[in-house]
Amino acid sequence: MILLQNAVIVTSDKEAEGSVLIDGDRIAGVFWKDEQDYDFRIFKLLSQHPETEKRDLSGKHIIAGGIDPHVHFRDPGLTHKADMATESMAAIAGGVTTVMDMPNTKPVTTGAKELKEKIRLAEGRSAANIYFHIGATNSNHHELVEMVRNGCPEEGIRPEDIAGIKVFMGSSTGNMLVNDGDSLVELFCIKEKPILVHCEDEETIRKNLEAAKEKFGEDIPFSEHKNIRSRMACIRSTIKALELAIKHNTRLVLCHISTMEEIEMARAAKLNNPEIITETSCNYLWFSDEAYTRLGSKVKCNPAIKSLSDKQALRNALRDGQIDIIGSDHAPHLLSEKDAPYCAAPSGLPSIQQTLPVLLTVAQEEDIPLSRIASVFSEKASEIYGLERGKIKEGYYADLVVFDLAGSFTVKAEDQLSKCGWSPYEGETLKGVIESVFVNGNEIKY
Repeated sequence: MILLQNAVIVTSDKEAEGSVLIDGDRIAGVFWKDEQDYDFRIFKLLSQHPETEKRDLSGKHIIAGGIDPHVHFRDPGLTHKADMATESMAAIAGGVTTVMDMPNTKPVTTGAKELKEKIRLAEGRSAANIYFHIGATNSNHHELVEMVRNGCPEEGIRPEDIAGIKVFMGSSTGNMLVNDGDSLVELFCIKEKPILVHCEDEETIRKNLEAAKEKFGEDIPFSEHKNIRSRMACIRSTIKALELAIKHNTRLVLCHISTMEEIEMARAAKLNNPEIITETSCNYLWFSDEAYTRLGSKVKCNPAIKSLSDKQALRNALRDGQIDIIGSDHAPHLLSEKDAPYCAAPSGLPSIQQTLPVLLTVAQEEDIPLSRIASVFSEKASEIYGLERGKIKEGYYADLVVFDLAGSFTVKAEDQLSKCGWSPYEGETLKGVIESVFVNGNEIKY
């Protein structure tokens, strides 16, 4: 057993000094110093188990390991950019101990056979706990309904092997656009799993891109990205998703929200369907459109990073509880691929290694209590996906992060563990130095 002593324990309900006991792969006890019997319980524990390893973490913080329900680890088919082994270590370095991989790989994960292969590839390779979303198309909704209810015995797939169903209501990497009205209705009627939506209106984007080509030719500046994949493209698609979710009482996850309007629409929609879940990424909390001038393709992602007022609105929503979860949308590409004209440069940023430090830095800048960070970083996702992870609670898996809140560091390319070897946060100074990460009770060295 390992006793992590004298740290500040951070949960969504409480931030106070205490100790956490790890026994095997589980949390065996949480001891709060403000409870009257604290000293007695610790004395009794150590008397009964003198072999317990004691670690004095005075001045440090402990938070549950992050649950990131939105990653693109590129495995299989795109492993020149990233793979489960390299990206899971980057996740650990960012305080993330559980990830959920998106289906737009090669081949796309839209059936039981592809899902089985992903599960096989993860065995013994992922340092983090890993789960998988399955992707929707215009034609596979009947198969998905069967899979989430009964699995696919022929391929050895159980319903619990599926984390959620990803629906691209705007095209992105992987060519999985779902734009058939009947298919969308069938998908939004699924109750067994969360429906995760990428909301961007395809027709709006197409028209904006045509206008940009007429104005700039092939030399479209990257600052046009926010106008091409515009706020109106997001709003129109999100309105459609919210209307469907309210009508069919869907457990809906609005992925990577990037605008203030979507926050307000979701706030109103939750009054009619409390199971609507809002997700944003650290990229939208940290960057605004001024970054296009400095970083160009390095901050090209879908949906686009928007204005400074959108960034501030998202930070406010994080503080106020209108953001439920953080998904990194970690999407590595090689710099050689990014170093291309606008239309050829792929969208997506490697970012998972900065997740917890960015959240801690934003919390300090905006006076956001750490209890809110514990909620969006892991606890709410734990509840949404039904995991015994992501909470500092007796009986839960011992996925824990020890960090020095007073420490700071500068992001450097040479420190990145992602196979792509770079970060859009390079040169940024972040708060919160991660010192130890435990996954299933095992300390992971990286």
